[in-house]
Amino acid sequence: MPPLRNVNVKSITPLSSPRQVRGEVPTSEKAAATVARGRQELVEILEGRDDRLLVICGPCSIHNEDLAYDYAERMMNLSEKISDRILVVMRVYFEKPRTTVGWKGLINDPHLNDTFDIETGYRKARVILNRISEMGVACGTEMLEPITPQYIAEFITWSSIGARTTESPTHRQMASGLSMPVGFKNATDGNVQIAIDAMLSSKHPHSFLGIDEDGRNAIVNTVGNRHTHLILRGGRSGTNYDFKSIQSAADMLLNTGLNNRLVVDCSHANSEKDHAKQANVFEHVVAQYLDDNRSVLGVMLESNIHEGKQKLSGDPSALEYGVSITDACIGWEKTEELLLGAAEKIGAKSLATH
Repeated sequence: MPPLRNVNVKSITPLSSPRQVRGEVPTSEKAAATVARGRQELVEILEGRDDRLLVICGPCSIHNEDLAYDYAERMMNLSEKISDRILVVMRVYFEKPRTTVGWKGLINDPHLNDTFDIETGYRKARVILNRISEMGVACGTEMLEPITPQYIAEFITWSSIGARTTESPTHRQMASGLSMPVGFKNATDGNVQIAIDAMLSSKHPHSFLGIDEDGRNAIVNTVGNRHTHLILRGGRSGTNYDFKSIQSAADMLLNTGLNNRLVVDCSHANSEKDHAKQANVFEHVVAQYLDDNRSVLGVMLESNIHEGKQKLSGDPSALEYGVSITDACIGWEKTEELLLGAAEKIGAKSLATH
């Protein structure tokens, strides 16, 4: 009789438990304080008690440890100048969903050479998150693999569920138990209702299969996540960052009894996959925020040290420093210009109204 189990499986390698990995790379008190403060500030913005603009900004993906610290230091210095007007959360993305195939992120393939050393990936992710958090910089990431939160969640101030996974029951259930605010992106075709359904689902308690702190199969029972929000990222149907699209989405949220404050992703379909157009989207959305559109919670930017992207092939040491190996990003100079400009406009408006 032919084999019936694991027919297409080459191998199964045991993984260290979350408890073991956390013990090897513990969370420092300084890092924990950054996360706790960041989550509280974000909740206050979500609930309308803090009128600052939220900006989630950083590399499309982290592929180099030194680059991550370099960017974080720049973000720390910039954030100190604008923190009274803008709450900055740095994109620290370690998992990348692929439409077909490609590099899946630092956790999955930390050596960038298809060796898939996930053991090292989880440890490296924790080291990076701990150090960035110790700088006082809040971290945001996309939660892609359902067991990943057990390994890194205590470092995360904000998380997202991507356009490809927003419709997934597994990710909706996972989000219901996450300890931080979660943004759901509209679907790749532009469908907003799918993300609203996801928010409704994750708001409620769930019971599902997962792992415990010792890596054992477990039934996870959640209480539901009250701090979810919508992310508009455009789709095949077109962009959705204009006033009419934002208002339509906000009305849909309100009619469903959900928080109608939302984030606009300046990249992806909203920039028509042209990284340079992110600046136009950003300025358009900030103008709506300045015009007292209370539905605008914040914006997302894909930004790196240098603009553009490069292809990962062959020798990883040959990669150009500070350039994305996934989606193309705007460079640091443009990032700083956009955030300082927005902060200046917000400050001017505040002075004019007092």
